Formats: sequence, C-alpha cells, structure tokens
Amino acid sequence: MKFTSALLSLAACVTAAPVTELIERQLGAVGTTANELSVGSCRDIIFIFARGSTEIGNLGGSVGPPTCNGLKREYGSSRVACQGVGGPYDATLGANLLPEGTTSGAYNEAIRLFALANTKCPGSTVVAGGYRQVTFCQGAAVMVASIRRLSSTIQNQIAGVVLYGNTRNAQENGNIPNFPNEKVETICALTDGVCYGTLTVTAGHLSYGDDVDDAVDFLSDRIGDA
Repeated sequence: MKFTSALLSLAACVTAAPVTELIERQLGAVGTTANELSVGSCRDIIFIFARGSTEIGNLGGSVGPPTCNGLKREYGSSRVACQGVGGPYDATLGANLLPEGTTSGAYNEAIRLFALANTKCPGSTVVAGGYRQVTFCQGAAVMVASIRRLSSTIQNQIAGVVLYGNTRNAQENGNIPNFPNEKVETICALTDGVCYGTLTVTAGHLSYGDDVDDAVDFLSDRIGDA
C-alpha cells in the first residue's frame, strides 16, 4: 500500500503544471532560473529557493518564480535578488527515498548559497523557500536539511522561510529543527492528505499556486521585523 501511494505521489509531482519561461519573459519577470545572488551585486533582500522534484531550471516552474516575483513587486525588482538551488541539486525523484528526503550534495549546495549570502552580502536580509508539493517532491527537504545545519551567525541573517507542503508537518509541527519556529511558515492545504500524517494523495497536493500571495505576505512581515 505504501509503495502504491509512493508511485501515485511521484506521478502527481511530475504532472505539476509549469510556468513557462516564455510567459515569464513576456511579463518581464523572473522565470524558471535565477542566479541573482551568485552572479549579481548585493541587494537589500535575497530570496533562496529549492524547487520540487523534476522541476526545470533552479527555481522550478510552479511556486518558485511567482514567490520571487511577488517579493519583487512588493519591494521593487532592484532591491530583491532571487537565487535557485541548482548545481549538485538536480531534483531527481530517486533522492526523495533517502533518509533526509534529499542528497547531501543537494543540501550542501543550499548551505553554500546561504554562506555566500552571508559573506558577500552581510547587510542583506535573507528569506528562503522550498517546494515539497507531494510526498516525494524534495525542495522543502533541501531547505530543512540545510538550514538546520547552518551556524547561528548565518541563521540569524535568515528572516523567514516558507515551505510549500511538507510530509513531515505533523511530526515536526511545521518547524525546522534548530531554527526559530516563528521564522517558519509551512503552508499545507486542508485537502492535502500528506500534510496531516497520512500517505493519501489528494487534489490538495497541486493547489499551492493559490497560496503564493500568503507566502509573500509572511516573508514580507518577517522582512519588516528583521
């Protein structure tokens, strides 16, 4: 039964509707890839995001780009740098079966980006996000595994983290171990069975695009408190 649920979850993850690069370019917005921290100059706000499994680019095609663009609309594009977790994090499905839901290479790449933000732009406010759309989409796992390992100095620069969907929500009360609870917002749809301690795959898995505005509001509140 668990194996069947896993297969259904993988299928749901693969079929998540993408936001195409063409549409984003036409709107003058960030698309599926963003490297504004790694190749750009420092900005007031840095947003680091880990996409879900099988998603393209380094921001993905679902909630990553609109969260980035929502922050840019809120604060102005010139003040917000968006950075996706790429490189060793290739968002393959198989990595979801590992004990931490992702590979050490993936979370170490996220750690590298948080450290880069701290050394390159120590005066910037950092916010982050990850997408664990269904049971085996690992973006949120990358964020949880990386942030819990950061030094207190680097953690202190992070104002807020949004996790879209989280199969560990019930077990960890929507938190990240070794990180302040008030800085974390886990968004779990009421119709998303895996967020509430089951392996039931429901339509709520695919609904997180509707929650982007709430995520941006939370991050904005945290930025305001930083």
